[in-house]
Amino acid sequence: MLFDIIKNPSFAKLMETHVRDMLIYLFENDQNFGILCKIEHVSFDPQLPQHLSDEFRAMTLFFLAGYTFESARIDNDILIFEAGFGQENIGSFVSVPLLSIVQIIIDDTPAFVNLAIPKEQHKIEKIEKNEGVQNSMSALLANPENQKFLKKK
Repeated sequence: MLFDIIKNPSFAKLMETHVRDMLIYLFENDQNFGILCKIEHVSFDPQLPQHLSDEFRAMTLFFLAGYTFESARIDNDILIFEAGFGQENIGSFVSVPLLSIVQIIIDDTPAFVNLAIPKEQHKIEKIEKNEGVQNSMSALLANPENQKFLKKK
């Protein structure tokens, strides 16, 4: 099933390697590109003022061209570049984990699509699954007739 594949850590590693290779290829060929990424995983140094941060959507597109493209580099599993934001052109270093890049876009066309689910979401799913088990157990035990299914110590 697709969901089992996209949440698999080995699939995530494959996607991370693929996005890294794709970015290196684009850098080596001086090809400007955009990245559509999950803003919740992106960090800014220095932090952007609140009025600018509030403008970002859950999925945000950054276009790497000019100085932003020239400043870009990959450090371990993070794409880092410098960009200016807002009318004030406030400069900040943007750090994007490679697995948070959902698409790489060239000339308005997606050239890469990442379906992997980052590790943080795996933790959330496990918590929700455990809570679901707890809720099911509570519902089961709410009926006094079901007490016989409990193990006696």
